[in-house]
Amino acid sequence: MSPLSLRGLTKSYGGQRVVDGFDLELEPGRCHGLLGPNGAGKTTTLRLALGLIEADAGTLELLGHALPAEAKLARRRVGVVPQVDSLDPDFTVAENLQTYGRYFGLSAKTIAERIPALLDFAGLAGKADAPILTLSGGMKRRLTLARALVNDPDLVILDEPTTGLDPQARHLIWQGLRRLIAQGKTLLLTTHFMDEAERLCDVISVIDHGRVIARGSPRELIAGHIEPHVVEVFGEGLDEWKACVSGLCRRCEQAGETLFCYTDDPEKVVAELEAAPGLRYLHRPANLEDVFLKITGRDLRD
Repeated sequence: MSPLSLRGLTKSYGGQRVVDGFDLELEPGRCHGLLGPNGAGKTTTLRLALGLIEADAGTLELLGHALPAEAKLARRRVGVVPQVDSLDPDFTVAENLQTYGRYFGLSAKTIAERIPALLDFAGLAGKADAPILTLSGGMKRRLTLARALVNDPDLVILDEPTTGLDPQARHLIWQGLRRLIAQGKTLLLTTHFMDEAERLCDVISVIDHGRVIARGSPRELIAGHIEPHVVEVFGEGLDEWKACVSGLCRRCEQAGETLFCYTDDPEKVVAELEAAPGLRYLHRPANLEDVFLKITGRDLRD
């Protein structure tokens, strides 16, 4: 049984279709990523998947329960990390976990037994009695993740879970999420960090304008949508050099003061750059961010 099945979902606001014929089948014990620019329909899709709003058309099934009719029952086995932390500032760390756990009908004893492991997971060991107002923004974000696990969920939905975290905290959370996957949990992740998606996701759906425009593993998306090598070039004389070297690259794309050269044979491009001392360059393998920018565009979304 798929932990989450969405078929033909549509949702419109004010005559604008935000989710447009969306299909998704999660496989148990895997991490599935939803990537897309701002306004692509990611958060609306998550709200539909939790039964918080009703679709205009399509069918939804969450952990074997039809939505929205059985949403309340289905959500008992789901953990959610929202974009915005909603911790109670009048409570301590432990009291926030206790209160949230009671929403799922857990006993105070059961929650208390789980708190040490949850705080260790989030790198907050020793902070059980700390007031929320004394925590840093990163600590609050990590506590929100720990709170999502208080009911020992089968499916964890994470909406940009590491936003605002420093690199050390992000790596700590990644390690914890990989442990959850190893334990058989299913994760549904939205993120704007392409390296996060590459590290964690088994399958990625790239969405734009409410539709899936690409789907596959990170490696499949990179191999299927982008040239294998990228040479980033910047510095004095870029425009003149660009005119001379275009034949060496399968595709060139300029963003600001940087020229991105996508190629199968980076050695020829690098050789030309060695003869242009005013230019600097970075040669690297193509990654998921290159795919994302190619298929969704470089234009800023608000």
